[in-house]
Amino acid sequence: MTRTIVESKTKTAIIGFDQPFCVIGERINPTGRKKLAAELEQDDFSTVEADAIAQVAAGATVLDINSGAVFSNRMAEDPRYADNNFVEPPLMRELIARVQAIVDVPLCIDSSVPGALQAGLEMCEGRPLLNSVTGEEERLEQVLPLVKKYNVPVVAISNDDTGISEDPDVRFAVAKKIVERAADFGIPAHDIVVDPLVMPIGAMGTAGLQVFTLVRRLREELGVNTTCGASNISFGLPNRHGINNAFLPMAMTAGMTSAIMNPVALPVTQAAIAAKRAEVEAAGIALPEGMDDETFVTLFGLGSMKPRPGKEMEAIRAANFLTNNDPSGGEWIRFNKAPGDAGGRGGRGGGRRRRG
Repeated sequence: MTRTIVESKTKTAIIGFDQPFCVIGERINPTGRKKLAAELEQDDFSTVEADAIAQVAAGATVLDINSGAVFSNRMAEDPRYADNNFVEPPLMRELIARVQAIVDVPLCIDSSVPGALQAGLEMCEGRPLLNSVTGEEERLEQVLPLVKKYNVPVVAISNDDTGISEDPDVRFAVAKKIVERAADFGIPAHDIVVDPLVMPIGAMGTAGLQVFTLVRRLREELGVNTTCGASNISFGLPNRHGINNAFLPMAMTAGMTSAIMNPVALPVTQAAIAAKRAEVEAAGIALPEGMDDETFVTLFGLGSMKPRPGKEMEAIRAANFLTNNDPSGGEWIRFNKAPGDAGGRGGRGGGRRRRG
């Protein structure tokens, strides 16, 4: 069986066909998160630390660390900040130092800047996953020597100098090329985790079927583990969690062994609570005096004021159980414990209990 080993200082995560699905938490990424980017520009790492803790608590076994921040204010003062090669390496070092100080899980070093990848490899304890290499010639020559030098596994993304093909056969050929080029450097196939590239189902009706077919081929013909940006499948659609919840177990049964994703259901905002309270009041519903916000959002099915495992985590854990990668359902039972128990669902009950 193909097994990809990633390690922190004391913990090991195994990505493999006979292993529970590996969840790589994606939240520590300033791309598209203006608030986080602004905090990082001010050397404020409080959200990074909170996201690290919340993702591990929700079930992430690896954390992705992305240093792709844009520091607009610093850029105005110093033109060097317009260059990612200047910004990302020191930021990557600081992000990894902060995360390693508060959680002990393996990390995934995520950057398009070779210098940031190098900085991350120098800072990481254990054996991180490197994200990523593509089939582009320049990228292969820059990244594969780092993979070999530090003896780490790498995410291989199925695009090359021609871009991202909509033809799954072309994407498979790119993945095969990367595996073969890696072998030339002495990098074994079990250290290549292929991202076959998930297209949005809203834009391409065959996107799901393409991924499932590609993952099977990658497993059967190349013997490699696979990953993806799981939320790409539902981009632009309503009820994205519903699409994601169906996609992940289907991808798992096709052979996908990991995903870069958000494992956390984000807290209900005060704006959402205020809107719901106004709706309840307009409907003439009398609430107990002094009802706190957490009780209110639970009663009306809004979620929780606190970070908790997302619905996707429920789907993944159920699929682990159904594919016998959670023998006897131990993890599923722990995941669904009563409120207050570690790892519990915070109030989602099981079936009716018999009266004694």
